[in-house]
Amino acid sequence: MTNQIKILGNKIDCFKSYRDLYEDVFAKIKKGKTKEGYVTVNNVHTMIEGFQDTTYQEIINNSFLSIPDGKPLQIVGRLKGNKEISRLFGPTVMEKFIDWGRQDGIRHFFFGSSEENLQKLKIAIEEKYPGTIICGMISPPFKPMTEWNNEGFAQCINEAKPDFIWVGLGAPKQERWMFANYRNIDSGIMFGIGAGFAYLAGDTKHAPRWMKNLALEWLYRLVQEPKRLWKRYLTTIPQFLFFASLELFGVKLKKK
Repeated sequence: MTNQIKILGNKIDCFKSYRDLYEDVFAKIKKGKTKEGYVTVNNVHTMIEGFQDTTYQEIINNSFLSIPDGKPLQIVGRLKGNKEISRLFGPTVMEKFIDWGRQDGIRHFFFGSSEENLQKLKIAIEEKYPGTIICGMISPPFKPMTEWNNEGFAQCINEAKPDFIWVGLGAPKQERWMFANYRNIDSGIMFGIGAGFAYLAGDTKHAPRWMKNLALEWLYRLVQEPKRLWKRYLTTIPQFLFFASLELFGVKLKKK
């Protein structure tokens, strides 16, 4: 069992370490409970999305697990009294699961990004983690999700029989896709991994440890991708600081 808290109405499952998370998920696989659904990897952005959008919050709260990707979530969790909560950075979760999964015969499927980037990811995994079982990759078309052949995608995933399905579409798109399609997947647990593909492929650089420890990784990423991220950070970070502070002081918050 894991400890669980709520941040702005969104559930967060708390683990002491990456290893504890891996062992918890792997235990489900060993027991044959592989049709478990999806894991949301959360940060300030998804917390505000959930706070403002009831349907998106339902996606988070109905997930198999909802883990804290962002350092601010770890800080809030500890202020709420959960001293065992650790930040579980999505790209690092994926890398550690790939690494540890080699000795356990774990099968990985990757969904998202472009064909070119998936090939770069494949090469990076083969070089860094030889022996990894990559059982399939899909680059969905660049058009609205409503026009995707999701039935065909599900069939392809099911034929590959993966244990972990890494979904890199970015939030909130990847969570909506996982929620809409996880019931059609016969086995394997989906992880909404955001920029995880780009990190492992080397397209996005990790922030220095001191910036991570000070919850300033958002600033490092903003410098790397200003056009894509400035508006998101400008609107979500101040809101999160304001509403999370009110919640910590016991103010009952009403959704918009």
